[in-house]
Order: sequence, then C-alpha cells, then structure tokens
Amino acid sequence: MQENFIVAVSAVLPIFFLMFIGVIVKRMGFLNMEELNHMNRMVFRVFFFCLMFYSIYTMNIEEHLNINLAIFCFLALLGTLVLAAAFVSFFVKDNKKRGAMIQAIFRSNYVIMGVPLVQNIYGDEAISVPAMLVVVVVPFFNVFSVIVLETYRGGNVEILKILSRVLQNPMILGGIFGALFMILSVKIPEPILKPIRQVALATTPIALIILGASFQLNSFHAHIKELTATVLSRLFIVPAVVLAVAVYMGYRGVELLTLLSIFATPTAIASFAMAQQMDSDAELAGNAVVYTSLFACFTVFLWVFAFKMFNFI
Repeated sequence: MQENFIVAVSAVLPIFFLMFIGVIVKRMGFLNMEELNHMNRMVFRVFFFCLMFYSIYTMNIEEHLNINLAIFCFLALLGTLVLAAAFVSFFVKDNKKRGAMIQAIFRSNYVIMGVPLVQNIYGDEAISVPAMLVVVVVPFFNVFSVIVLETYRGGNVEILKILSRVLQNPMILGGIFGALFMILSVKIPEPILKPIRQVALATTPIALIILGASFQLNSFHAHIKELTATVLSRLFIVPAVVLAVAVYMGYRGVELLTLLSIFATPTAIASFAMAQQMDSDAELAGNAVVYTSLFACFTVFLWVFAFKMFNFI
C-alpha cells in the first residue's frame, strides 16, 4: 500500500507543483496577463507542434498503434457528450449555461495534464500511446465544442468551417507531419532533430507553469449549483463510468492510465476562451476550469492510487 501511495504521489505531485510555480510567478509580478497570453500562444503554436511531431515521428507504429483503444476512446467521448447534453438540458434552462456546462463536462485538459501523468509513471518511452490518441481527442474536442456552443446560442453549425479550423490546430498539424515523415521514412539529421526533441521535452513544464499563472478565482455565487454539478460530473461521474467500462473490457497498464488521463483530468483551459468567443456563459466556463483544476490535485491522485491498489496500472 505504501508503494502504491508513493507511485500515485509521484505521478500527480510534479504536475501540480509546476502549476504552483506558475501561481508564484504570477504573484511575484514576473508576468502580466498580456505576456501570459503571448506565451500561451507561443506554447500552443510552436511547442505543441514540436511535441506532437516528435512523439509521432519517433513512435514504433507496430508497438503503439492501437485501433481498438482509439475506437473505444472516441465512443466513450461521444457517450459522455450525449449524456452530459441530456442531463444538463433537463435540469438547466439557460442556454448560455447549458453550452458552458456541457463543454466543461466532456472536454478535459488531456494534452497539458494527461500526457505528463502517463510520462511520470511509465517514462518518456510511453508518451507515444497518449500521443496517438491526441489525433482522436483533440479533433473531437474542437469539433464538438463548436457544435455544442453554436447550437445553444442558436447559431448555424458550419461543418466545413469547423473542420478547416481543426486542421489549422498546431497539435493536429504536428501529428500529421510527424506521421508523414514516419510513414515515408524521412531521415531527419540529428542536428535538426535534437532541438525539436528539446522543445518537445520542454513543452509540458512550460505549459503547466503558464496554466498555473493564468488562474484567477472568479466569483461563483451566481451559479454555484451549476458549477458544483459540473465539477462533480467532470472529476467523479465521468471517470467512474468510463473507467469502469474500460476495466471491464480488459484495459490495463499504460492504456488504462491514458484513458484515465483523458476522462479524469480537469476541464480544458481552452474551453473558457471558446465560451467567451461564442457568446456562452464565460464566467461559468472560467470557474469550471479553475475549480476542476483545483480539486483535481486530490481526485486524480485518488484515481491513480485506487488503480494502483488493484494492480490495474
């Protein structure tokens, strides 16, 4: 039990310590919000591109390509979205709150917080498994977030425009180019591959520090019920249902931990910006990001510890 506890702490503590460093950086006034926004864009457009490119390019396709896991992940995400929409639409009458809640429940901070979770337990060589699923998860989040928010503000859903926006996502582009270079056996000279690898390895810590520095505790009194339901759904109900099904279907080890990193991590920080841009309840969306991230330091630890106790991961 002590060994499992140490493994769980070792998996979760580095993630939230890096976020805590970001909080300190913000408190000490080293970065203002405008500078943070510029850094965030740089990490998103450059660092994540390199991370995805390098992870896919160096992937052993025979060892890490898992079509069944990708299909399960897609169906689980779709099921989460459908059930969240049904639940929220039944209990909440304000369309702006509906859109913000549904997005917050099904859209996790997988790339920023999930990938390092796998890395902390299984090492750098295991990153290819969560990196492979990014090709499924990121397009799903982007496409269906737009559809949900557009639907609940009464707008028209333009599929071609959505797909065009998804294909411009640096993570997707990095994955596409990485896959092309890998499939075509393009040999990248080490003097070029080395800096790409260095940027890829720096992506997670920098992204987590920026995430911590970006947090602002907003007022939540106006939507305490909606926020409570969103946090409980994101951190407890969704992972409990999906991971129970995954265990029943025989997923173990790095595959199960990857699923945990998708379905048990807090709401994606990008959901706030999207809610703000698409006339949803931005305050509720922002609070969902902050409070799921705050409580996730305990809930993610508990999920990892529980699965280690049962020797599932």
